[in-house]
Amino acid sequence: MRVGYPCINRSVGCTGNHTFRLASYTDARLVETVGQNLDCLERMLEFNRGHGLLGFRISSDLVPFASHPVCRFDWQGRFRDRLRKLGRFARRHRMRVSMHPDQFIVLNSPDRAVFERSRAELRYHAEVLDLMGLELSARIQLHVGGVYGDKPAAIRRFAERFRMLEPATRRRLAVENDDRLFGVADCLEVSQLARVPVVFDSFHHQLNNRGEGVGAALAACARTWLRRDGPPMVDYSSQQPGARPGRHAETIEPKHFRRFLRATRETDFDLMLEIKDKEASALRALRAAARDPRLVTGKEATG
Repeated sequence: MRVGYPCINRSVGCTGNHTFRLASYTDARLVETVGQNLDCLERMLEFNRGHGLLGFRISSDLVPFASHPVCRFDWQGRFRDRLRKLGRFARRHRMRVSMHPDQFIVLNSPDRAVFERSRAELRYHAEVLDLMGLELSARIQLHVGGVYGDKPAAIRRFAERFRMLEPATRRRLAVENDDRLFGVADCLEVSQLARVPVVFDSFHHQLNNRGEGVGAALAACARTWLRRDGPPMVDYSSQQPGARPGRHAETIEPKHFRRFLRATRETDFDLMLEIKDKEASALRALRAAARDPRLVTGKEATG
C-alpha cells in the first residue's frame, strides 16, 4: 500500500500547476510556464521520496492549453527529456503516478463537441504519462459523467465512447464512483461493458451507495484490476465537521482513518488521500498506518 496525495505540496515553496489566460497565450509563455511546473514537480517528487510518500497525482495544468486548438507548439518534443527524467525517478523509487482531469471532461455527453474536447484532453493526459515512460499502472481516472435522464443509456454511451478513444488513451483510463450519480454498482457495470478498472472512492461511497459495506465494495472494485494495471487505486477522505455534506476534510482524522484501514484489511491497494492539507495529512496517515502490513515505505520501495 503506497500512500500519496494530489497535485500540490504546501511544504516545498512552489506549485506545479501554474497557468495563464488563454488570451495571453504565446509559445514563449507556454515554454516558461511548463518549465516552472516541471521544476516544481521534480521538487515535489523528491520531497515525497524523502518522506516515504510513494503516490502522487500530477496536475492536469502541467502543460496549460495542451489540448486546445490554440496550442500548436511541439511541447512533447521540447520537454521530452525532462519528462523522461521525471519518469525514471518515479520508476526507480516505485512511485505510483496518476492524473485526474476536471469535471468538464465528460465522455458520455450527448453533445458530440463536448466528447471531442474530452477526447483531446484525455489524449494529452495519456501523452504526459507515456512521455514519462511510466508503466500502465500510471492511470488517468475520471467519472462516468452525466445521467441525462436515462442512466442505462448513459452507461452504454460511455462504453461506446470509450471504444472510440485512441488505444494509447484507453489503456490508461480508470473510472471512479462519484458522490451523486454513479455509485460503485454503476461503475462495475461500466467496467463490464468497457473493460476498464474501477477506482474506489471511499468518501463518495459513503455518500452514494446501495448498502454495500466499504470492505465489500472495495473488494468488488479490486477485482476489475488486471495484473498489468497495477494494484487497485483507492481515494480516501472524510467529511469536514460542520460543513455541507460532501465537503472533504481539512485534515485527516486518525481514528476515522484507522477504521477505514480495518474495514479494508482483506484487500491490498494504493491509497490517494484527497484531504485539503495535502502532504501534512499524508505524513500523518503514514504514522497511523505504521503497523499495517500492507504499507510500503520509502526504504522498502527502493530496496
